Amino acid sequence: MTSEQLAWKICRHDVEMTHVSGGSHIGAVLSVADIMGVLYADVLHFRPEEPKWDGRDRFVLSKGHAGGALYAALAEQGFFPVEELLTYYRNESRLSGHVSHKVPGVDVSTGSLGHGLGMAVGMAIAAKQDKKTHRVFVVLGDGECNEGSVWEAAQAAVNYQLDNLVAIVDHNHMQSLDFCERTLSSAPMARKWAGFGWNVMEVDGHDHAALRAAMTSSRQGIPTVIVAHTIKGHRIPFMEQDILWHYRFPHTGWEYDCAVNALHGCKPAGAEDPYTPNGIESPVLPDENADIFRDHTMGATYEPAWFRLQEVTK
Repeated sequence: MTSEQLAWKICRHDVEMTHVSGGSHIGAVLSVADIMGVLYADVLHFRPEEPKWDGRDRFVLSKGHAGGALYAALAEQGFFPVEELLTYYRNESRLSGHVSHKVPGVDVSTGSLGHGLGMAVGMAIAAKQDKKTHRVFVVLGDGECNEGSVWEAAQAAVNYQLDNLVAIVDHNHMQSLDFCERTLSSAPMARKWAGFGWNVMEVDGHDHAALRAAMTSSRQGIPTVIVAHTIKGHRIPFMEQDILWHYRFPHTGWEYDCAVNALHGCKPAGAEDPYTPNGIESPVLPDENADIFRDHTMGATYEPAWFRLQEVTK
């Protein structure tokens, strides 16, 4: 399976998973799908039949709320049956809303933001001490980079010369309820990492060739960070850069139908849809009252005294 096919299937699975479960974070999954597709199709070394193989590369999805992307990638690569994806978010399912280490192929549970890089640093130090040659990869959110623990771990990685560590920042410029720049800005992202001494690479986070080249490069004695510029909700136009889809799931009707058909409009050759093989032939379309293509961020829809005070003092 090519990375393009895998990335598309991650998107399609997660539309179905969130639709059936009523679960959230589809926007975050769509922004990180290409990163996950390249990692699990072309970069990571693993054995699905032997999830704890000692020679495997380690992977930490620090932005654990996008766990649906990891589950879909693992299922497509044979770690567990694809059919299990539809148990996502159910009571007693091992496919919890945030990443669970009980799932084959998952090294650590994540979801409490700011912890993943520190765990990855520990894994990379251990590999160095044990003279092992596997690499450690970690995917963080850009909003997550507000956490002080991220920068403590970043400093430690340079101190210990962890050239076996690759961090990837899913830089979609949105977090929680608003744009990052209006919440707690980490801009300029690349310069901050460079200031901590990392080998920094900036790429289009939806360009598979650029991602692949960055993920497979390294500099001796220096950890690498890839700042991947992405679009939240990528591939589904009415979800793109709309914070509503950080939490909302595609409901029955135009939301689900249009999401499925948007994906079919960009389906790569050879990719198969196990749910709606030909798309939806007579889709429900949004009417004039549909809440679509508008700014749902807190900054646009809510004006507490703090925002008014900022306007007055400019």
